[in-house]
Amino acid sequence: MQSALEDIQALPQDWHGAGTVSNRVLDVIAQHHPEPLHHTAETGTGRSTLLFSHLSPDHLVFAKDDQGDGDSLKLVRSSSLLRSSAATFVVGPTQLTLPACQLPQALDLVLLDGPHAFPFPQLEYYYFYPRIRPGGLLILDDIQIPHIAGMAKLLRDDDMWHLNAVVDDTAFYTRTLSPTLDPTGDGWWLQGFNRRSRAAALRHRVRLGATRRVSTCLKAVTRASPRTG
Repeated sequence: MQSALEDIQALPQDWHGAGTVSNRVLDVIAQHHPEPLHHTAETGTGRSTLLFSHLSPDHLVFAKDDQGDGDSLKLVRSSSLLRSSAATFVVGPTQLTLPACQLPQALDLVLLDGPHAFPFPQLEYYYFYPRIRPGGLLILDDIQIPHIAGMAKLLRDDDMWHLNAVVDDTAFYTRTLSPTLDPTGDGWWLQGFNRRSRAAALRHRVRLGATRRVSTCLKAVTRASPRTG
């Protein structure tokens, strides 16, 4: 495994036109993935796909075929570093392929690195999060993008996830034992980010109300005070 990792890391950062996760991120995946791995998945494809093909016996790859010389899908599929028996490619826009795919009931690891415009990472999360088992790993890439940074903060405050580390522009979360948010329900008030926001808003209203009461009292005292001079 170490030899394969080193060979994958030796590929250049611009190996394909869409960019790739850093060598440090590949190190963390290789060293700290949940064990054992049975079923894994990722959106987007690149050097991470090559690594997952050596770590997991059943890796699902959701990737778009860009049909160019720098197309990541073409490069990955033709790479001698890909263990093809372990990787299944679902080709097409994830906005269409994910809803139509029958995912494994329990996923050990998921990497979100597909289309980055809002709301596509959030859409991918919606289809994956109910399937990630307790103790499983969720990896969110490109958190330097503002709306993905917001998503990273939401996950950090969510009881379903424990933030393990942020490596370069990639966040690693472990699925906790907390109940899974009903994917066809609501329950927004149960989510950590919203609970904290509601509590902060309540504290603000309380402080604002107290300030207004003090201001009203001062005005009343000022009106009641006899003038001198």
